[in-house]
Formats: sequence, C-alpha cells, structure tokens
Amino acid sequence: MEFSTKAEKLQPNQAGAALFICTEETQLHHETALALFRALEEDQTFAETKTLSADGLQAVAFVYLKDLERTTLDKAAAEAAKWAQKQETVSVDIMPFCEINAPRVAEAFAVAFGNAAYRFDRYKKEAKPAKLTHTAFHTEHAEKVDRAVKVADAQVFGQSLCRDLGNAAPNECTPEFLAATAKSEAEKLGAQAKIIEKDYIKTNMGSFWAVAKGSVQDPYLIELSYFGAAEQEAAPIVLVGKGITFDTGGISLKPGLNMDEMKFDMCGAATVIGTFCAAVKLQLPVNLIAIVPTCENMPSGMATKPGDIVTSMKGLSIEVLNTDAEGRLILCDALTYAEQFKPKAVIDVATLTGACIIALGHDVSGLMGNNQELVDSLLASSKEVNDKAWQLPLFDTYKEQLKSNFADLPNIGTPGAGTITAATFLSHFTEAYPWAHLDIAGTAWKSGSEKGATGRPVPLLLNYLRHVK
Repeated sequence: MEFSTKAEKLQPNQAGAALFICTEETQLHHETALALFRALEEDQTFAETKTLSADGLQAVAFVYLKDLERTTLDKAAAEAAKWAQKQETVSVDIMPFCEINAPRVAEAFAVAFGNAAYRFDRYKKEAKPAKLTHTAFHTEHAEKVDRAVKVADAQVFGQSLCRDLGNAAPNECTPEFLAATAKSEAEKLGAQAKIIEKDYIKTNMGSFWAVAKGSVQDPYLIELSYFGAAEQEAAPIVLVGKGITFDTGGISLKPGLNMDEMKFDMCGAATVIGTFCAAVKLQLPVNLIAIVPTCENMPSGMATKPGDIVTSMKGLSIEVLNTDAEGRLILCDALTYAEQFKPKAVIDVATLTGACIIALGHDVSGLMGNNQELVDSLLASSKEVNDKAWQLPLFDTYKEQLKSNFADLPNIGTPGAGTITAATFLSHFTEAYPWAHLDIAGTAWKSGSEKGATGRPVPLLLNYLRHVK
C-alpha cells in the first residue's frame, strides 16, 4: 500500500476512484460529490455512486464529517475504507480543509485505508491480496499533509508487523523466530540488535528461566537499540514487551477451549517490536531501546511447579503459586535488565491478565504506573489517536495482597483487583526509574469472525514517542 500527496485539485475525470470529504463549514465544487451530499439521509455520513468517464465507469464516494474529533474521523475513515479497498487506486480530495485540519484528516484516512488493506494469508493455498494499492491526497497544504501521511504509513507498517507476528502460527512463531524477525526488521532499518541466549538467562534471570525451562524451545532476550536524539548519550525511552509465544498455563494448565488464541500471548512483544521499527522508519529524534523476553510456557517434567521458589535478577525471591501467572515472571527480570540503560522512562506492554477484560472490556487497555507525568502523557497520546487506555490505581494498600510466608513475593495476590496486583508485583522491580504498564489482554486481538491481532497499542506508543520531550 503506497500513499502520495498532490498539491493540485482532483480533476473530475481523473483515473481511479475519487473520494471527497467535507464538513458543514467546507464547500464542495464537484457536482457528483455535491449531489451525494444533498442526497444524504439523516444520520448518514457516507454515500457512493459510479459516473461515466472517458475510461468507462468511475467510482465516486463522499464522506460528511459532523466534527473533526479523532473518534469521528476514525469512524468515517473506517466506513470509507470498506469502499476504498474494493478500488485499485483512490484519489482523496481534502482541498476544503485548512493547514491544521488537512493533515489530521489525511492521517486518519491513510491509517484506515492502510489497515483495511492488511491481509494475513501466508498459510492459504490461494492468497487474496488487497485490491487497493495506492492512495493520493489532494491538498493545498502538501508539505504538512505529506508529513502526516508519512506518520500514517509508519504506523500502518508498525501495526502490520505487529499483526503478522501475532497472527503467525505458534509452531512458526517460536521464540527463535521472534528473535530472528526482530533482529532482521530492526537492522534493515538501520537500528542495532542484540540477541541474548539461554546460558545468560539461566545464570542471571532466575524468574525468566523458571518459565522458560519447561519448554524444549530455547528462550531469548531481544535487545533493539536506536539512537536518534541530538545527544547520543541522552537517557533513552525503554519499551519492554511480554513475549510468551505460546501459553498453555504450564503445570497450572489452562482449559482447552480457545487455547489456540494463546499464540497471541506475545502481542506485547509484537507491539514493542512494531513500535520500535515504526519509530526508526520515521527517524524520530529519540533514543530508544526495546527489550523482549521471549519463551514458551509449557508443562513438562522440567516445568516449574506451584509452590516452587525462584530468585529474580533483582535478588527478590518469588513463590510461584500459579504457573499461569508467568508473564510477570519474565517481565520482572526484563524490567531489572532495563536499569542498566539509566532510562528516562520505561513502558512495558503485556497481555497480562484476564481480569483486565473483566474491568475494561475489549476496547480499552489498562494503564498503571509509578509516575503520573508519564501516565498522563500516555493517556493524552491515546486520546489523540483514539487508541483507548484508562488509568487504574496503584495504591500502596494493594501491596498487602502480595504476601508470602516463604518468599519475598508471591506471583499472584489474594482474590480481587487481579490487573492491579499484577502491576503491583511489577512495581517492585521498577523503583529505579519512571515506569508505566499497559495491560493489553483485551485489546491485542479479536476473537470470532474477525479473529486476529489488532496491532494495538502501536498507535498509542508511536504517538507518545513522536511527542516525547
């Protein structure tokens, strides 16, 4: 999928499909678009038709925006994208919009068109690629719109990489595959990659190893780095992603129903890798580190048992009460590993708790942290791109739910507030820096007829990185 920007009016008989966008305040000069606008019924915002042109029939569509809030833009763009993906090329007229709003409209529609063109059919005998290959935006503000479209293109690239990794079958997307793909994608863009293998993990990361040792697949710690800030020594932003490429629950075995969806338990890792690569593609002026602990969580004669006590990289002992609370066990060592970079901020992303789905459903990611300024920045970024997140509290009183008679910490708390106690567990390993935690258990993938990875929260994180100071 390619995007371009043209500083010229959209001509009536131009080749390809044409899309016109306007608000009540803007004016239309295209006769067909004006007719579609006048024919809209109450609460209708999209209309399409075909007109005669020199090359035969031309598809023409019209979108009416009641306001320019991002939620409105995204809803309208999604509807237009259903039409657009049936076309080979689309020319989008955003001439009516000013230099502030034209980039916002272009970015929202480019993201929607790019995501609508996404396909994952590598395992199918007959692949059906998207028909839409190119979208051009016609505007009087070409320079600013071009920048916005480049952001959209990078976001779609990051989301598509995230979705590809999440959708891949778990017999293909093993920890080794995830590490190799992250390294390859980062290095293609000019970033650096370091893959740390089993011996280091076994010797130094006892909590991570406790999860990994039950599988015949070797674990890896992925470290990606990019230095785009003016000051190469400036403190980096560190992204940490949970990379459980398949989660059976271990000895605390999950029910069989829908267990196939546990291939998505590495979507935190996929998000971090996708966001990192999108940021490098945009050449953002930030120093950025991505850390991904990746392994499988399997039952075997070598697997950790409920009641086992392990020692984390930080030196805290952990009583493993439930082997299905494994994400926090690999993350806590990765968060300790992050200390060496003296980070400006650390953000971890994980499909961590089913409790987050109970609390917030499937449209909102849970957000917690030890630094309100960082949390506020992430919330603002989520709102700007309509990648919803909601802050949950991390009061000190929740630490009372994490008591063990035999170790410094248990890996699960007493019943209630499961999402918060999971984050509270992680907070014991993040005292050295500003930290935020995104629980994406409800937002990383969809089930049912739309089954597949969503690429969220790449939009939120990329937008945060674009504006971080």
